[in-house]
Amino acid sequence: MQPGNDPSLCVCANLRKASRAITQLYDNALRPAGIRSTQFNILAEVHVAGEATLVELAGRLHLDQTTLTRSLRLLEHMQLLERAPRKDGRLKALRLTAEGTAMLHRALPLWRAAQDEVVAALGGAKVWDETRGQLGNLVHAALLTSSEE
Repeated sequence: MQPGNDPSLCVCANLRKASRAITQLYDNALRPAGIRSTQFNILAEVHVAGEATLVELAGRLHLDQTTLTRSLRLLEHMQLLERAPRKDGRLKALRLTAEGTAMLHRALPLWRAAQDEVVAALGGAKVWDETRGQLGNLVHAALLTSSEE
């Protein structure tokens, strides 16, 4: 097989493999808090934004609205998120409930421990910053390529 035809070099396959392994590590770390890494990421993003519409949140997380809606329903059922009218009254925004804020505070030290473990395994904060930059470049390239189609 020619080097350019080797499926083991596939960017997508390798990123998905890494993503699954990292997701499992964070899910295991967050298990004592009772949430998964995907739920933690949504809660953290809403916390940072203060409140966000479905469209805004989907854009921030690079998720399609259907996938995000399923996760949001579960978080609302868990009473961690609520919908509230925006000041202009047109769109409903998502915001953390008091329980959602408490959950985020319970989960944060567990997330921090996982984060520190992964960053150390990568070789430290400087390497992670470089890696994060490269991942950002990949996201940007993928978005540019998909918008051209």
